[in-house]
Amino acid sequence: MAASDILARKLVLPCGQTLPNRLAKSALTEGLAGGDSQANERHVRLYKAWAAGGSGLLISGNVQVCRDHLENAGNVAIDGPQSPAALRALEAWARAGRGGGAQLWMQISHSGRQTPRMINSRPLSPSAVAVALPGNRFGEPRPMSELDIADVVKQFARAAAFARATGFTGVQIHAAHGYLLSSFLSPLANLRTDRFGQSLENRARPLLDIVNAVRAAVGPDFAISFKLNSADFQRGGFQFEDSLVVAHWLDQAGVDCIEVSGGSYEQPRMMKFDGLRAAEEPKMAASTRDREAYFLKFVPEIRKAVKSAALMVTGGFRSAAAMCDAIVDDGVDLIGLGRPLCLMPDAPARLLAGAPRLEHFDDKLRIGPGWLGPRSPIRLVKVVNGIGALAWYYEQLERLADDLPVDEKMSVLNAFVTNERREKQRVKKLA
Repeated sequence: MAASDILARKLVLPCGQTLPNRLAKSALTEGLAGGDSQANERHVRLYKAWAAGGSGLLISGNVQVCRDHLENAGNVAIDGPQSPAALRALEAWARAGRGGGAQLWMQISHSGRQTPRMINSRPLSPSAVAVALPGNRFGEPRPMSELDIADVVKQFARAAAFARATGFTGVQIHAAHGYLLSSFLSPLANLRTDRFGQSLENRARPLLDIVNAVRAAVGPDFAISFKLNSADFQRGGFQFEDSLVVAHWLDQAGVDCIEVSGGSYEQPRMMKFDGLRAAEEPKMAASTRDREAYFLKFVPEIRKAVKSAALMVTGGFRSAAAMCDAIVDDGVDLIGLGRPLCLMPDAPARLLAGAPRLEHFDDKLRIGPGWLGPRSPIRLVKVVNGIGALAWYYEQLERLADDLPVDEKMSVLNAFVTNERREKQRVKKLA
């Protein structure tokens, strides 16, 4: 069977929703909201481009459930009652995203202790454990009370209800990458001794409470997905064995899809910061590395633990053959594409039409040669390279949102400086 035929297979989720093919646009922080933290015409233009690009599923970037905890000053936030103008903007966004026949899920998130200091100097967190990164980008976290935790559960349910009411067909709850729900799972970030700490069952309690609250808010036929770390890649942190158990619990709770990811800002494997690999990252078989995907190694075991929910993997896929191998051999149901869609909004359509592979830009992105590159012996330089590479992709999204062509020759350093300046300007404009 041709690779394009495998990728074109439909997928029916437990809630009854049908995805027209196996290619998904994974969540990418758009950073396009203004000082009101609302969707706008730039979201519409960007998602029209992606909707025409052939994906069976589009997942939005972070929509924060608490406006005091943005991971980016340009995040959309659904926090409390929404004005008629805010609801109309969400409806326009949903229409644009669904215009090509894809399902459209809103990623809902709470950034927790990874909220930038210039947005919130005392962000909520399970415990008072600061993000261990140089550069003073993050504030001193404030331990959450049980009332705070209950409020967050309500915030996720409310955001999901607004997503359904405005035309989105599902939500992805972000429980990975070191954000709030991920930090609850981590024994390094969660030092609590109450019913939300110590045992894995207690640390996972907020996630399962949110599943139940969201399902009650949206009904049985609305897709609920989770983004879950396969591991944090930190010694003493959330381990793969823990991930298997949590994935099983989420599956039993009626989740429709689990996206397998990994890492955090402190060990950003999801961003492929090669210079920041954890000392005890699991060794990957050569065949898996050859098949490109960063987190594919974990899926066969997760598939054994997850009986009903679809499994999605994002990160590193570029060739149609690798994508098909993952589906046929490894138990993957959905292939997530992120960075390629920043440069080629029609990348899924190309693959479905028979293109053998997508161009890979990551290895070209660095602020300079030698010690200025991502493998620099200076940790701060490594971090700037990683953030600069992300900024390079963010700047491409800015161009797409303005109906401008992408700029493949853009300097990583210029992208970093421009993106930092834009973020500071957006923080000043937050109402």
